[in-house]
Amino acid sequence: MRRALLGATAIAAGALAWQSGAFAFGAQDAVVIAAPKLDEPSTGARTETAVFAGGCFWGVQGVFQHVKGVTKAESGYAGGTAKTADYETVSTGSTGHAESVQVTFDPQQVSYGKLLQIYFSVAHNPTEVNRQGPDTGTQYRSAVFPMSDAQRQVASAYIAQLDASRVYSKPIATKVEKYTGFYAAEAYHQDFLTDHPNYPYIVINDMPKVRDLKRLFPALYRDTPVLVKTASDR
Repeated sequence: MRRALLGATAIAAGALAWQSGAFAFGAQDAVVIAAPKLDEPSTGARTETAVFAGGCFWGVQGVFQHVKGVTKAESGYAGGTAKTADYETVSTGSTGHAESVQVTFDPQQVSYGKLLQIYFSVAHNPTEVNRQGPDTGTQYRSAVFPMSDAQRQVASAYIAQLDASRVYSKPIATKVEKYTGFYAAEAYHQDFLTDHPNYPYIVINDMPKVRDLKRLFPALYRDTPVLVKTASDR
C-alpha cells in the first residue's frame, strides 16, 4: 500500500487517497517480553553489525535510531542479490529481498540480545507471515540475518524461548536466514521517520513504536536519534 505513495508528488498529494485504508490497520501493540536467556559473550569489541527485517523499514529504522549504543541504523534490502536491490523491483515481492535495517552498535553499551528484545517487542509483530500491518508481500517478512555464528545461536535460541513462553497469541513467524549481503536503500528512504513525522503512514504505524520504546526500555531510549546523514560507523 505504501508503494503508490512514493512517486514524485506522492508525499505532497498522495496521502489523502491512502489514509482511509491505513486507518483500518493502525500500529501493532508492543508486547512485554523477557530478555534472552542466551546472549553474545563479551569480546571487548566496540562495534558490531546486525541486520533485521520486520516490515516497512521506515519504522524499524526509526526505532533503532533512538536506541542508546546504536551508532547507525540504515534502511536497505537483504535476502536477494545486488542487481535486484532497488525499491521498485523489491516491491514486486519476487526478488527474495526483505526490507531490512542494518544496525551498527557498540556491544559495550547495548548487546545483540537486547537489540533482539527490542526488535521482537517494539519494532514489529513477529507473528505475522509475509506482512506487517497494511503492507503485504514477502518483502515485508519477519527475518533475522545473523552476521556470525554467535548471532545465529542467540537469535535461534531466543525465538525458541519466546515460543515456549507463549507470550504471543500465535507462533513466532520470524525466520533466521542466511546473510548474503546488505544493500542500502535509496536516499529518500533514509531517516524517513524523522524527516516526515507528520506523514500519515508514519503517524499511524510507526510513531507509536518509538513511544513504546521509550515506555518499555527507558534506560536505552534517547530522544535525539542517530541519523544516517550524521551517523558514524566508527
